[in-house]
Amino acid sequence: MTGLLSFKHGVHPSENKDITSSIASKRFPFPKEVILPLSQHIGTPAKSLVKPGDHVERGDVIAEASGFISSAVHATAAGIVKSIELWPHPNGTMVPSIRISVDPSSSQMRRTRIVPRWQDVKDEDLSTEIGKAGIVGLGGAAFPSHVKLCPPKDQPVDLLLINGCECEPYLTSDHRTMLELPDQVYEGIRIALKALGITRAVIGIEANKPDAIEMMRKTKPDDLDVTVQPLRVKYPQGAEKMLIKAVMGLEVPSGALPSAIGAMVQNVATAANVAAVFESGHPLIERIITVTGRGIRKPGNWKIPFGTKLRDVIEHCGGFTEDAAEIVFGGPMMGLGQANLDVPILKATGGILVLSKDECKRQDILPCIKCGKCLEACPIFLNPQLMGALAKAERYEELKADANLNDCMLCGSCSFVCPSNIPLSQLFAMSKTQLRRLPSS
Repeated sequence: MTGLLSFKHGVHPSENKDITSSIASKRFPFPKEVILPLSQHIGTPAKSLVKPGDHVERGDVIAEASGFISSAVHATAAGIVKSIELWPHPNGTMVPSIRISVDPSSSQMRRTRIVPRWQDVKDEDLSTEIGKAGIVGLGGAAFPSHVKLCPPKDQPVDLLLINGCECEPYLTSDHRTMLELPDQVYEGIRIALKALGITRAVIGIEANKPDAIEMMRKTKPDDLDVTVQPLRVKYPQGAEKMLIKAVMGLEVPSGALPSAIGAMVQNVATAANVAAVFESGHPLIERIITVTGRGIRKPGNWKIPFGTKLRDVIEHCGGFTEDAAEIVFGGPMMGLGQANLDVPILKATGGILVLSKDECKRQDILPCIKCGKCLEACPIFLNPQLMGALAKAERYEELKADANLNDCMLCGSCSFVCPSNIPLSQLFAMSKTQLRRLPSS
């Protein structure tokens, strides 16, 4: 991999992508009920438009965006609204959610949505149509895409970066998207370029996906100024700032957005779903999700309706193996451990990982030996050793002001290399939560 573009520092966890990378995605059966939280995105929760007893069709708007940074929620299956109640969320909280009893006799055809031809829509109005469809970033952050496509007037974007890295171990949903929906990805790129008023894009793909690189090169339209750029395999290559550093050679300033240096990053699955909005009127109601790990009997890639409960997914995939030990939404580096099988699949759920006992052995936490490995691993050149000490001492304001906690993206590289097994990333996540609770923050 000598000569491939990348960033400095980072780590090399075992990839474990061979479990599902060659398995084509299949449609998941509709469950008996779906649970749709009003909080499935960064920003203000959506506002419910339905009440118990209402009949909804698949694709109907059931909650509208309630602020500038917010996103609509659509019914992912036809049925009857059973209740609007607090329900367990993958982040560990209880949140208001719309509970729909799925109609077993329905054909589950989407209700027709009339959308204009994107070519006929003014550049500045494209984001409005994308917002109506509830599109959010599918790389993990779930930031509303219509907001992202409207960068600040004083920070014009001149390059669209499409993220096909998928650097998290085990996950292969983006890989399958590029292999199965390349034309749809390119159509989404066209629409995003028009919305931004620019003409140039780069698709970054890690070199461990040679078939995806070949597919995206083979299907690239001749009239698009798009470069398919292979990248070195290294974690967290798919992080927004790391991708920008690798491709553009530029650093996003502390506290700034990528638009500050003329860039915007969009995930390949997001691009494909943007295209679906205008091709078929399809709102964001499902996505390809990797179900994997040595603790699940039938790993695979599935197109799953949002709101499907975790227990229904596990059951359909053959159930747990005898040595299954832990369930994670996402990958092992940045994913969220789950303690309740009734949590629903969300827009941000790119993978469900079931780890075996051997893969998650508990290790004793030892004192820091000041070896410096965490400093060598941090991709944004923070000092995790100092940050960990401040976090343990609950000196949160110093952690923010002097150690740049806000720049930490919780990638877990420091925890991965720590020989003392100190859960640095978890300490930093806890510190960010505590800071949000302080009146002065």
